[in-house]
Amino acid sequence: MSKSIFDDWFARDMDPAAYDPVAAARQAMKPTYPKRFYKEASVGPSEEGFRLLLDGRAAKTPGRNALAFPTEPLAQAIADEWAALDEFIEPLRMPITRIANSIIDGVLPDPAPVATEIIRFASSDLLCYRADGPRGLVEQQAAAWDPVLSWFRDERGARLILSQGVMFVEQPAPALAAVAAALPAGDGWRIGATHVVTTLTGSALLALALLHGFRDRDAVWTAAHVDEDFQISQWGEDAEASERRAQRRREFDAAATVLARL
Repeated sequence: MSKSIFDDWFARDMDPAAYDPVAAARQAMKPTYPKRFYKEASVGPSEEGFRLLLDGRAAKTPGRNALAFPTEPLAQAIADEWAALDEFIEPLRMPITRIANSIIDGVLPDPAPVATEIIRFASSDLLCYRADGPRGLVEQQAAAWDPVLSWFRDERGARLILSQGVMFVEQPAPALAAVAAALPAGDGWRIGATHVVTTLTGSALLALALLHGFRDRDAVWTAAHVDEDFQISQWGEDAEASERRAQRRREFDAAATVLARL
């Protein structure tokens, strides 16, 4: 029988020094997951392209839609996540599946609102807000961000306005229209994954650079964390912040994998 919180209570009564309230609280708050109910995860053909099969049966999203994908490599990435699970189905170990569920249930029916949200991010894009010091940070921002802005200007004929500090600057309508034009109209899969990258980096421009192959995932992630990395270099790293960043990186990599395998 597995240990329960009551075992800690009994330990406290028998030996107060042995009771750990923090451990007891963590045990009580530990999430419970459904047990793995299948032996094999595989990929099979479907009307949509390819779908996830669990012991030969078609899997569904939480919204009861077919867990189906436009390409076999993307379907295989999902199947690999399901195959790698142990005794329990743990969502935190399945970032690509979670993104796929969100796209299938929430984006494919109407990608337009999600595209609009990406454009909204561009109106206050991370790359447009520059530090006025110290010099090292200013130089690092310029080195990481200026090439992306130049690429977007050259490719799309649009120039965004830069600002120092946190003072809001309104971006020209033609620049935001260029962001909209750079999104694959009606392509819910690419728009959905690009939106995930946008929210995790704070930059629609970085997300577009990844989408169009101007920057790879590592370069985009590094560019999105210039400010944070500079602070770490000055003051050191915080353990909790590091864990949160690692979790965001797993989500980011999952979105980048979706884009790469479409």
